Amino acid sequence: MARFVDVRNMVRWVAEHGPAQVIAGMIEYIEDDFRRWEQFDKCARVASHTPFGVIELMPTSDHESYGFKYVNGHPANPARGFQTVTAFGVLADVHNGYPTFLAEMTVLTALRTAATSAMVARRLARPDSRVMAMIGTGSQSEFQALAFHGALGIRELRVWDTDPAAVAKFLKNVEPLGFEVTVAASAADAVAGADIITTCTADKAQATILTAELIGEGVHLNAIGGDCPGKTELDPAILTRGAVFVEFTPQTRIEGEIQQLPAGFPVTEFHEVLAGTKPGRTSPEQITVFDSVGFAVEDFSALRYVRDSVAGTAFFEEIDLVANPDDPKDLFGLVSALAPVL
Repeated sequence: MARFVDVRNMVRWVAEHGPAQVIAGMIEYIEDDFRRWEQFDKCARVASHTPFGVIELMPTSDHESYGFKYVNGHPANPARGFQTVTAFGVLADVHNGYPTFLAEMTVLTALRTAATSAMVARRLARPDSRVMAMIGTGSQSEFQALAFHGALGIRELRVWDTDPAAVAKFLKNVEPLGFEVTVAASAADAVAGADIITTCTADKAQATILTAELIGEGVHLNAIGGDCPGKTELDPAILTRGAVFVEFTPQTRIEGEIQQLPAGFPVTEFHEVLAGTKPGRTSPEQITVFDSVGFAVEDFSALRYVRDSVAGTAFFEEIDLVANPDDPKDLFGLVSALAPVL
């Protein structure tokens, strides 16, 4: 039997603990796994691109558990009544190959993306950061706000989006949580005076949402919207002004902001900062960029966290996922016993 957390139970579990607390717990799991980075099998995700969007598989293993996430990205979906991103994930026991845990990951991906952003910002943003600009107020935005509040104490937000309805949704959701929110007149207006900038837009295009002259000294830029070939958000000149940090370099060179730059452009993998083998922020004036595309280890961590948290609770059910005949070699016997006689 495999444990299964469906949408209803995922939502109930998050509501029971509160999304801020879930994000805080997930940060610790992700950081723990980044610290043992070398134990994981790693590869760029397997992507199937069409004119409609992309469907991807994101696998990894620490040689005790194997995990993968199925995820899509379809930017035109909201106009058709569908979500841009949906996902589910699986953990399996590498000793026998049996799946042990399954979970919805549409909600969980939003939580783990925010947790990863905040985990990185704890190391790269200036400790005195107080104001965050958010370019894009889609489905990830509230999670980012909660994550940065919990990890860095951010309460002042400056937001901008081309969709007034998305901005109104964001205001409705976050203002009761105690945030001070200013709706900016433009992206340039939003980032003026910000200590941290988060960009998270959905268009599958090589866009330039921010240009280099808009980025002030000492800013930490959390660039999470670029996540596939041909989809970027930043003027490439921004990347040459500071230090760029990534999750897994081979994947980010294909999918991240650095796809706009030569293959030899220097970057630091964030696990190296945690290990102390590479520096993070080196001065208050330095510009730091987290060129995040999302990586399988983060999903592995998120699945581990949910699996451990729901153990012994009513937030999962058991499903009969693997055929298990009494004789492991007699799979046919399972169906022949009920089959009509020829």
